[in-house]
Amino acid sequence: MLQPVVRRTWARRGQTPVHRTWDRHDRISAIAAITVSPVRRRLGLYFRLQDDNFRTPAIVSFVRHVRRHVGPRLLVVWDRLNAHRTASNQLTRHFGNNVQTHLLPGYAPELNPVEQVWSHTKYAELANNIPDDITQLWNDVSTSLSRKRKKPALLKAFFRHARLTL
Repeated sequence: MLQPVVRRTWARRGQTPVHRTWDRHDRISAIAAITVSPVRRRLGLYFRLQDDNFRTPAIVSFVRHVRRHVGPRLLVVWDRLNAHRTASNQLTRHFGNNVQTHLLPGYAPELNPVEQVWSHTKYAELANNIPDDITQLWNDVSTSLSRKRKKPALLKAFFRHARLTL
């Protein structure tokens, strides 16, 4: 939604910062994947934004897109969203053992490095950001995620936070 995530900020003493916004219910949905190359252990970040919720066909399309960039064999680890489970079945049927999927335990966002991508985007880079419209929000989120692609140390930190070794 277009409501800003309000975070503590600096201001002159006695001049409380005020963010003016209105109640809007526009939204965008996002999907992302952090990839790890098997030999060099290089990290990559892929993402896609869209106007409506991600359903199984869009998730399968995203995984196919990632697969085209990283190679024919792929191991996908994701949470237990119903669309992910359905997508797992479709990917297994279509690609066989070339695309293997594994589900994280029940509710365990701390084990998912992509959750750190979203947290960093919302609460660090876009905190106190007040977009004028959905287009500006789209551009701001896209810019934030694109910047993360160029920061392998930050992507590694997301894995360390999840207590995962590369």
